[in-house]
Amino acid sequence: MDTGLLQNTVLFSRIKEDDIETALKELNAAEKRYKKGSVILHAGRTTDRMGIVLFGSVTIESNDIWGNRTILSHVGKGQFFAETYALLTDEPMLVDATANEDCGILFLEINRLTNTAPGNDEWRVRILNNLLTISAHKNLALSGRSFHISPKSIRGRVMSYLNSVSLQKGSRTFDIPFDRQQLADYLNIERTALSKELGRMQKEGIISVRKSHFIILSTQE
Repeated sequence: MDTGLLQNTVLFSRIKEDDIETALKELNAAEKRYKKGSVILHAGRTTDRMGIVLFGSVTIESNDIWGNRTILSHVGKGQFFAETYALLTDEPMLVDATANEDCGILFLEINRLTNTAPGNDEWRVRILNNLLTISAHKNLALSGRSFHISPKSIRGRVMSYLNSVSLQKGSRTFDIPFDRQQLADYLNIERTALSKELGRMQKEGIISVRKSHFIILSTQE
């Protein structure tokens, strides 16, 4: 396992390479690959493992029994998913984790941090502290989505989302992690309606869009 990649993640921040190797053994690290569209973790089931994306990306989705899909978040390289369920091992998952593209996932039995005696291992304390940071970032991401879907108009939802991405990237030119259908699912609107609205916004000179590449041309609605 390439510990260099892990050292650059939030989970293993400020942890020495030797300690990372120890942690991987203690947490029963296991790497697995998935094809695009494969369900990695299923709603309704429990898990004792969190996932780290080594390459590719994952979407966290709510898929109901009537076939409706809502994308809640995008998990890219070096990011994490299912850490809360991995700590609360008796809690059934309410979402699916799905391969957004061919990807590699490193699984960790993170609940072993609390189920075994901590001793004097500094890396255990650091990982638990880092998990708190990850949880805080996840809460921000979820609250951000609630802002994006609160406007009643499609344009309002699109502009809210594009504004947030622009602020995060520090630029009015950026790529988003979603294709057109995924963006529609994330904003909880119909794909056709989204495409029409993006076309209108482009004609009006508000944005320029090509696939997942956006340029905000005007701040006037």
